[in-house]
Amino acid sequence: MGIFDVIGPVMVGPSSSHTAGAVRIGLFARRLLAVEPQRAEIGLHGSFAATGEGHGTPLALLAGLLGLSPDDERIPLSAELALERGLDYQFEDEDLGDVHPNSVRLRLRGEATTLEIHASSVGGGRIKVWNIDGFAVNLDGEYPTILLVYPDRPGAVAVVSAILANATINIATLKAHRTQRGGQALMAVQLDEVPPPGVIDSLRHLPHFEQVRFIPALGFGG
Repeated sequence: MGIFDVIGPVMVGPSSSHTAGAVRIGLFARRLLAVEPQRAEIGLHGSFAATGEGHGTPLALLAGLLGLSPDDERIPLSAELALERGLDYQFEDEDLGDVHPNSVRLRLRGEATTLEIHASSVGGGRIKVWNIDGFAVNLDGEYPTILLVYPDRPGAVAVVSAILANATINIATLKAHRTQRGGQALMAVQLDEVPPPGVIDSLRHLPHFEQVRFIPALGFGG
């Protein structure tokens, strides 16, 4: 057990799960979208739907989508900030199945790009992102992460690993997910450090890779 497990995250309350975790989910989604979100359709599952309003969960999710951190005192003003920034949003209750009760589905649209993620706030401000655009994943936002979309083919993992190794970037975890053999695949690579910009550019110039996204580590302050 670390000190974080004892004292919890630095945050605006009232709840680490319903507030701090919700902010971090929204912030992860914003960084993955990589542009200012213009539209957000937000499905609240389980206790997020049942008690989220009283814990400030909708405002916390909006705060993250707007780029606020869990300790930002403007979290209670997120609805007003969303209006000022032109973020159109809609909340609804949604059954996401047999998943953690503090879960949410985010469908986002930005300029020329869309994103759907499913994520849960699992306690103490920590999150688990378990679906991105239909791919099953297991990400927590605690590492710098590269996501690559490509047609499933032999050698893809080796090519990416070689580029990172040549840049002396250590891989914390690497997992490839695919819709079916030979179909679309998503590779999620969590790193021990932030790669130099040239590494991401090299990955984006690889043939056959359709999309390369980089998400900085969230940190518990945002």
